[in-house]
Amino acid sequence: MEIRFNSKKLDKILSDSKKIKKRYGEKMARKIMQRLDDMRAASNLEELMRLPGRHHPLTGNREGQFACDLINPYRLIYEPVNDPLPLNKDGGLIYREITIIDIVEIKDYH
Repeated sequence: MEIRFNSKKLDKILSDSKKIKKRYGEKMARKIMQRLDDMRAASNLEELMRLPGRHHPLTGNREGQFACDLINPYRLIYEPVNDPLPLNKDGGLIYREITIIDIVEIKDYH
């Protein structure tokens, strides 16, 4: 999958392993890098949803976004950004056709 970042600051941090470690610490950095590697290796969102990390769609004010587990309680939050978004007849996303995601943030949203 193609990975984009919601901000230049996030891109700068998450594109450099040293900066990830400095910002989040060694243990969290390993988990973040693992999740990013999984995202890059997946062909589409459907494949990504089957990988470790409990990838799941969010609801409420975060509807349209997805999250995966990092170190509890933190999550890596992302959203599909294919243009146009592939939708089925019911208006739901077609996960196997989503190939571009935007990393929004790393946060404990609970």
